Formats: sequence, structure tokens, C-alpha cells
Amino acid sequence: MAREKPIGYGIIGVGIWGQLHARVLSESAEKVHLVAVCDLDGERARQVADQYHIPRVYTSYQELLQNPEVEAVSVATPDFAHGPPALAVLQAGRHLLVEKPMATTVAECLQILKAAKEARVTLMVDFHNRWSPAFYTARQTIRSGEIGELKYIYFRLNDTIYVPTRYISWAARSSVLWFLGPHAVDTLRWLFDDEVSKVYAVRRSGVLSGQGIDTPDFYSIILQFERGGVAHLEHSWIVAASTPSLFDLKCELQGAKGTLYIDTSSNRSLEVYSERTPQGYPFQPYVDTTLMPVIHGNQVGFGAQSIRHFADCLWSGSQPLATGLDGLRATEILTSIERSAQLDQPVAVEKHPFEM
Repeated sequence: MAREKPIGYGIIGVGIWGQLHARVLSESAEKVHLVAVCDLDGERARQVADQYHIPRVYTSYQELLQNPEVEAVSVATPDFAHGPPALAVLQAGRHLLVEKPMATTVAECLQILKAAKEARVTLMVDFHNRWSPAFYTARQTIRSGEIGELKYIYFRLNDTIYVPTRYISWAARSSVLWFLGPHAVDTLRWLFDDEVSKVYAVRRSGVLSGQGIDTPDFYSIILQFERGGVAHLEHSWIVAASTPSLFDLKCELQGAKGTLYIDTSSNRSLEVYSERTPQGYPFQPYVDTTLMPVIHGNQVGFGAQSIRHFADCLWSGSQPLATGLDGLRATEILTSIERSAQLDQPVAVEKHPFEM
């Protein structure tokens, strides 16, 4: 049933991506009323609150959840810190939009799913590639039968070394696999419309650890799907900082009757070369025209659209396109990749049945 008044909303974590949530939701005033933000950095939380006219500021998510005006929450903390606040939000009976990954252990994911089911609330994981024009069009093309049965995907999603060394401060508490992998494995599941049965992964370290950041440099991964599809997935955090884009995304999809190519990082749809290089960037800035551009003062792009989709679901009472079960499946795959890389051998993906 559709609502009649905006839903009271809180945001936990207002770093880079949490600020995108704040901007997008502040532009959805007919459906969302931002009432609170929370961040361990109280000064940053206050700045975001002032910018978007949000009345309440917290440094403790437990205190935010005591506010009766908060009916729904975005959790946009660093990827290794999603589990506890996500679980707390659901146990408090609030709707939840959680950034990827839903959690970094299968046990936490199962706890989150159980809490959402018991509270009878809406749970969505922000796999925003499902709203990407390129990937959405690819999926529609596959489903139309134009390229025949999908057989193989090569998916490269890398970051320059600037990301783990300068862009985020917590790289040593995560990895390129957990930072980029959730998007990639969910996209692969979505494109194949199938589940991963086995993985084989290789990783190497040395470049980042040599700079005092104890995390792998890259992963090279083979995924086998239940109906026979195969994907080769690449994630690296040591691409040269002089590369003209902060990230590198290439995807080739081979079907029985045709092939699709996706390049969202170096398609050169718009380039700017001037003296206005952001401080700290050793390269010319990548000008974003699809992920989260601002058009006529409004935040648009597929990164914003997925957040708006959650608000739309709450407003209409419908289920989101990326669910908690999708979050569980992604974490099952990623933890299997980690295990395979540790053992240096193929690993079967163990699936955990859960009925919503």
C-alpha cells in the first residue's frame, strides 16, 4: 500500500558514498524526510547535516535508532563495517538500504536476513550496476535472444593505486575483492541469471604491503555457473595512478550467436583537460557522466537511481530489485574466492537456503 506522507529517514556513515545518499534523498522530499545522520566523525556529520538541512546528528548509530522519527536507514559505512549497524537497524524494526557487501561473513548475512524477516521490513543491498545503462541494456539484449545463450564473460573492474593509498583511509582493513567484488559478482549472477557453483582464484601481494598497506594487490578469478557458463573476473588495486580514470571497467559477453562489449571507464564520452585538477590527483580527473553526475542541480546517474529505487519501494510498498538474498549470494561467492586464493585450488560455493 502506498504511503501518504514522507518516510522518516536516517543515514549511518556519511563519507564519500553516504554523502551521495544524503544528496539523493534530500532531492526526494515528496517521499523521504531526512531526519538524522550518524558518523563517527561528528564534525563531518554536522557538515553534512547543515548542507542538507537534516535536524539531528549522532556519532552513535544506537542513539540514532532510538529516534522514533527514523523509519528507514541507509548504512554507508566502510565495507568491513556493514554487519553490526545493518543488524541493529533491522532489529530496531527499521527498513534498510545497505551498501555492498551486505556483510563480509555468511553468518552475518544470515543474521541480517533473519532479522529482516522477523521485523517484516524492506531490505535492499545497493548493487547499483543493475541500474547502469550499459549493463541493463546488455541484460535486455541477452534476454531478447539476440546473441543466443550466454556462454562466457570477461569482467575487469580495477582501481588505480590512488584508491587504496589516498582515496580511502581504511584499505588495510579491506581488500580490492571486498571493495569492488560485490558489484562484479552480483552483476555476473544477474547477467547469467544463474548461480555460481565453483570458483578458482589467485591473488598476489607486495606492492601495497611495501607501502605499509597490508592488503592484496590483485585477484584473478574463474567462476563456473550451474548451467555451464564461465566468467573470468579481474580486480586490481595497483593500476598506475597516471591512468586517466580512477577506475577501469571492461566487460566482454560472448553468446552462442553474438558478442557484447562494455567500456564505462574509457569510453571518452567527455574529457576535461585544464588547470583544475583536484588536489592530490596525479592525473587528469575522470569526468563522470553516468555514475553520479549532477544535471541542472539534481543528482542523477545510476548510482543515484538505485537509492531512489529504495525510496520508491518504501513509498509504494513494493519489493526492491536487489534483495537481501542477493546480498547473501554475493558474500557466499566472495568468501569462496578468498578461500580458493588461500588454498590455491578450486572451491565449491556452499549455498545457504533461506526463505523470506
